[in-house]
Amino acid sequence: MDDQQFLPGTLEVLVLKTLSWGALHGYGIAAWLEERTGNVLTIEEGSLYPALHRMERKGWLEAEWRITEKKRRAKYYRLTAAGRAELGREEKAWARFAVAVSSVLEGEAPAWAAQG
Repeated sequence: MDDQQFLPGTLEVLVLKTLSWGALHGYGIAAWLEERTGNVLTIEEGSLYPALHRMERKGWLEAEWRITEKKRRAKYYRLTAAGRAELGREEKAWARFAVAVSSVLEGEAPAWAAQG
């Protein structure tokens, strides 16, 4: 599954959750998400960096240039208070969404379904 198959807002909530544990650069965000999902999700640069910039404009992230562990210059992103609040809202929305989808996928056949 590539990020083109994400539901709208999925990449943003995944990035917000990733950054809830601390500041990280874009490549690190993508690599961690891919590792965490067993490479089920592939985060393309063409989607990640525009999303990071959108979230920065919304005030959910702050960024600063630092030197990486590999001695390269990279922009590190961290959550703002507004970003933490948005993450809280998104986590609740995703929990409701997951329950709703599970109720369809795991539910019994409805009464109107053809028997046989």
